Amino acid sequence: MPTVVGRSVQVPAPGKDFELVQKEFPEPGPGQVRIRVQACGVCHSDTITKDNIFPGIQYPRVPGHEIAGVLDAVGPEVQVFKPGQRVGLGWHGGHCDYCTPCRRGDFILCENGQICGISYDGGYADYVIAPANALAFIPADLNDVDAAPLLCAGITTYNALRNSGARPGDTVAILGIGGLGHLAVQYAAKSGYRTVAVARGQDKAPLAKQLGAHMYIDSTTQDPAAELQKLGGAVVILSTLTSADALAAAVGGLAPAGKLIINGVPEKPLNVNTAPMILGRRSIIGWPSGSGMDSEDTLNFSALVGVKPMVEVYPLEKAAEAFDRMMSGKARFRVVLSVGK
Repeated sequence: MPTVVGRSVQVPAPGKDFELVQKEFPEPGPGQVRIRVQACGVCHSDTITKDNIFPGIQYPRVPGHEIAGVLDAVGPEVQVFKPGQRVGLGWHGGHCDYCTPCRRGDFILCENGQICGISYDGGYADYVIAPANALAFIPADLNDVDAAPLLCAGITTYNALRNSGARPGDTVAILGIGGLGHLAVQYAAKSGYRTVAVARGQDKAPLAKQLGAHMYIDSTTQDPAAELQKLGGAVVILSTLTSADALAAAVGGLAPAGKLIINGVPEKPLNVNTAPMILGRRSIIGWPSGSGMDSEDTLNFSALVGVKPMVEVYPLEKAAEAFDRMMSGKARFRVVLSVGK
């Protein structure tokens, strides 16, 4: 397992432009692996590294937490994983095994958890060195470019829905049809929920139906809450929006004991009338992504039922252009770096 040399697109300092460099990737240490990256999604959360949004990020730092690749080397004390296996690595970049959440098996809430591309160098590179306990196996019938976005946008929406308590036949509303939402609609429909897509503009209705939605609500001409109540209310409303006002306006569409699950981060605090929440035992919860095993479940389910992200692909050398495209909001709907040679 010798040291290898490869390309890396790093942020040299907070707010600075990306730079393409050659760097050495050493042998993995105990409990670690080295992944030869084949594809890496470009996610809005990569702005955390670009703009130093989280405290304590050390620079230069390589972003990227939607990684599909092949195990190049395996360090000591690593079980299960072997060189040559296809693996994925997402937002959850490793856990300590010893804090209270870890001891309860809730690894995504690890008090010492790492985030790939933030705590250590991520997937805008030829190689990544990462903790083995964060990995997921990629099924053979899922290609790398399609797998990469499922390791963040996919797992975040799928894991939220499957843990929501909704049952097949229940009404589930998805707010927004973007990078997260276009996957959430597919997961909801493929899981057997009566799926209602909510977005701005009638032009998105054909796409919503194409993705599997049973109904479309145009929030520019219709009141989403009122329309959902005509259906008896939504057992779950999954929000992928960044608009706090649009999110708050939909809360009234919850059925009694319904849940509003927040995947997208609103741009400002949420203003919600709490009386209907109390009287109807309704709730608002946030949902992060999930562990490596959750990622593996997401990939396997996606391959089984045919959930696929809509992607725009760029070579690693054009990572800056790919990042700008993602930030423009014009990408349909995920941007992926094709890294493998």
